[in-house]
Amino acid sequence: MITLQEVKKRASRDPQNWAIFLMDFVDDFRFHKSLAAVAEPIQPTDSRMDALLASTAEYLCDELSLETPDWLATVPACPSPWFVAGMENLKAIALAESPLRFRIRKIFVLENFLSRA
Repeated sequence: MITLQEVKKRASRDPQNWAIFLMDFVDDFRFHKSLAAVAEPIQPTDSRMDALLASTAEYLCDELSLETPDWLATVPACPSPWFVAGMENLKAIALAESPLRFRIRKIFVLENFLSRA
């Protein structure tokens, strides 16, 4: 089982592949449906990644009807809006489609951000 802490460690060691590590976590969490993967708080070191990880965990807990760990609510929003796709022409779509758990932390993603084929 992959934990949020593991995702954070992997992403800090290899920042260019953070999306791979995050999506591996998403697949694993959806398969195992275990709160143990998000039970331990992450150490705050990167405001954008911290916010993204917390938002992802909350979104998945909501999706799977699992109780959201209290520590996730303590993770602050990004200091400035982050459009994860990084493409100017997708900003308006991301503003409209971004799920609430992400928007709360000023993270803007397309509605299919956590979808897998």
